Amino acid sequence: MWPTDGERTVTCIACGRDLKRSAAREYDKFGDRWDRAGKTFEYLCKPCFSALGKRRRADLEPTLERAGAGRVSDREFLARYLAAAEEQESER
Repeated sequence: MWPTDGERTVTCIACGRDLKRSAAREYDKFGDRWDRAGKTFEYLCKPCFSALGKRRRADLEPTLERAGAGRVSDREFLARYLAAAEEQESER
């Protein structure tokens, strides 16, 4: 018998804990988990999900990409990201 989706194991992207899918919360990096067409989701455990800010993140992904997420050192990424965040804040 094949396990149901809720019985499979997923990993929390925040803390790295392995847990059953049924005990996890879906995370959609675009902030729209209700539009499910063609998406794959990452997962968070309940404590990490509860700790998340629930603000809209419409510009987050493009900002992360422009800052070099995953392509430059952590130090360089943080410097670029903070500069972009400060620029966005001053434009508001």
